[in-house]
Formats: sequence, structure tokens, C-alpha cells
Amino acid sequence: MTDNLSIRAIEERLLTRWPETKLEPSLDRIVNVMRLLGDPQRRYRGIHITGTNGKTSTARMVEALLAASGERTGRLTSPHLTSVRERIGIAEEVIDVRAFRSAYSAVGKQAELVDATMRHPLSFFEMTVAMAYRAFADAAVDVAVVEVGMGGRWDATNVIDADVAVVLPVDLDHTDYLGPTTATIAQEKAGIIKPGSVAVSARQSADVAAVLQARARSVGASLVVQGNDFSLLRRTAVEGGQVISVQGLHGTYSNVFLALHGRHQADNAACAIAAAEAAAGRQLDLAAVRAGLGQVASPGRFDVRPGEPLVILDAAHNPHGARALVESLTELAPCRTFAVVAAMADKDVEGVLRELEPVVDVVVCTRNSSPRSIAPAKLAATARQVFGAQRIHVAFNVATAIEKARALAAPLPGRAPDALLLVTGSVVTVGDANRVLPPGPPMGQALPG
Repeated sequence: MTDNLSIRAIEERLLTRWPETKLEPSLDRIVNVMRLLGDPQRRYRGIHITGTNGKTSTARMVEALLAASGERTGRLTSPHLTSVRERIGIAEEVIDVRAFRSAYSAVGKQAELVDATMRHPLSFFEMTVAMAYRAFADAAVDVAVVEVGMGGRWDATNVIDADVAVVLPVDLDHTDYLGPTTATIAQEKAGIIKPGSVAVSARQSADVAAVLQARARSVGASLVVQGNDFSLLRRTAVEGGQVISVQGLHGTYSNVFLALHGRHQADNAACAIAAAEAAAGRQLDLAAVRAGLGQVASPGRFDVRPGEPLVILDAAHNPHGARALVESLTELAPCRTFAVVAAMADKDVEGVLRELEPVVDVVVCTRNSSPRSIAPAKLAATARQVFGAQRIHVAFNVATAIEKARALAAPLPGRAPDALLLVTGSVVTVGDANRVLPPGPPMGQALPG
């Protein structure tokens, strides 16, 4: 019986399955389990989101816009920071324990049947996708906002036939699975664009744009592109976020406060507005846009934590994400920045560090709780090549690295506090920090500077 299992016990059972990093290009397992469940993913409309970075933040913005417009929403994002339940949202709230347990029970029974007939059992990710789609149907959502796990074409989430596909900027990441160039990666991501759907694209390089255009033509989808069909008109950084104006597909939304920082989040917001308009088939109510974006949060993405020094958690794990992080940091008041960095061994660690170097004074190299984490000594060796030996320190884990960074960031004699603590390199790194830091400020609380 699984109906009375604790969340921890369910998570442990899920973790015994194939990890998210072990992939096979097949939808057979997820298709079979969804069929046994009665294809719950066909009982609501869908907005499917892919891209190299920004998927979770954009999903949360789309969710907020639709909820403020009166829709009952489901949201599937990954990975999680501290609890697997975070991946599934119902009506803008993390799925409750009872509903999560019910979804696991329903999917688990059918997964056993599928596992018995397949060469490989359902993976951790396939199970959580099936659970989310079942939970959305049980909760009678109107629309599901779904973030791709990796790529698109072979991603388990792709059993949903979404009315709207969103393709955020495509850059190099997961090249061992998705291909060595942005064009080959775009081929995989374009697989979420379904016949007759609306495809919303961020600004892309020419090679990526050509792939998306070809896919849209081949399946009879309507492709709308940022800069041509909708656009970010202007943005101004302010305390607590930024004020943006967006020309959407059906209307103009002026002077909207966005409770997220950085130019990249303003661009993501423009895509989110276009996606919500495409799903609604009309202009959104300006009050709903302001209500949704004014309260949206994206944990672990330029996530500000109070204290002295101020702490910022950011899950940037590739050079493209680190570049956006650096841009956001430069909008704060000038200060000394002490970075705690832990990354996965299969990532472009040197590329991330080179992006951070101009704005980071000191790096504490450590490891996160994932077995895939690069060893602190190896990370430090790479960091010394980028930053020089004097700016590099080493710690055993994220918690001790944060304490070491706090000590290093102590105010200089005779000077007022002027330091910022940054924790970055991976979602797992941010999750580890999240467990030892105080919670974030109430929505709308301002950043200094």
C-alpha cells in the first residue's frame, strides 16, 4: 500500500529509479503509463516551455498571469530545491501532501505494469511527469503550464499536446545529449511545437530561428517572435524588481511592476505575456497583468535573502545563465561580492567562472550534495586559472562555504558593511543553501541600491 507513505518515503522510492541525468530517446514508457491512466494530460489546455535558461521563471510568470486572469492553473517545473513536491503546483500553491500521495499511488500501480513490459523501468522524471499530469486532472485545472526537463522532442513532458509552445533563448547546454551546436539543440527543443499550435519564440540566433521557422511550417503552427510580433518596449530597474512596458500580441501593457530582477527576466516576462495572450486568444486585462507580475516569485533565481551580508541565491549552471546573473548583479549598488560556487562535473565550469570573474571579488569553491558535483579541489584548480590564487578559498560543503564566505566578507576596519554573498553554480547548490539560510523576504521587499 502506498496511500499512507510519507513524502520522504515516496521521494526515496522515486530516487531508486533511473536518475534524471540518465536518458533514453524514447517516449514509449511515458506514453504507455499515461494511456493506462486514461491520458489525463488531454483533459486541460497546455502551455509547454523549453529553452536553455529561464524556463522555471517564465513558467511561474505564465502561471501568475493566467491565475490573475481567472484560470485554475497547474504548473510542472524542475528540478526542485528542497522537496520533490515543489515540482507540482496547483492554483499557484505547491501540491498538498494528500494530493501528492494520491498521484503517486495512482501512477505507481500503472508503472509496475509498464515496467514489467519494457527494457528499462520508468525513470524518476517520467514518474514525476505522470504524477503531475494525473494531479492536474484530479484538481480539474483549466490549463497546465509545463516546463521541459531537457530538450523537448524526447522529453517525457512532450506527451502533452500543448496549445502554446514557448521557446526561450537557445544556447549550448547538455551537448552530450542534445547535440554540439545551437542548431542541433534547437531541433530537439522545436519538437514541442505541435500541429495547429502557437509557438512563441524569444529572440534567437539566425541558425536557431531558421530551425523554429522550419518546424512551425512543417506542422502548420503559427510562429510569433519577440522583436517582430511582440516586444519589450522599455524597462527600468527599481527597488524590489523593475518596471516594464510590453507590446503583446493583442495589446500594450505599460508601467507594469515585475517582482524579478534583470533584463533577462524582463524579456522572459514579454514571452510570458505573449504566451498567456495566445492561450486566451485575446488581450489580457492590464490589472490582471499587474497583479500577476507584481507578486510573482522564482525561488533560487536571483533569490534575495535578508541579513548581513545580503545573500543572493542563483541557480546559474552554464555560461549563458551566468551572463544573465552578472547583468543583474551590476544593477545593484557597488559592493564587494563573495561567491560560494559548487557545480556539476559535466558542466562548462570554466565558462561560468569566466563570466563571473569581472563582478566577483572572492570565490569559495565547494561541492554540493549531488554525487555529480565536481570535487572542491578540482573546481578550485580551475578557478585559480581564472581568478588567480589569492581570490580562491576551499570548503568541504555548501554550509561551511557560506560560513567561510561570511567571515571573509566581514566589514573592513573603520568601514560600513559593503559586502554581498552570492551562492551559485547549480540548482542543487542553491537547494543546499536554502536549507541553512533564513527564508526570503515578504513579496515586494526592496533590494538596496
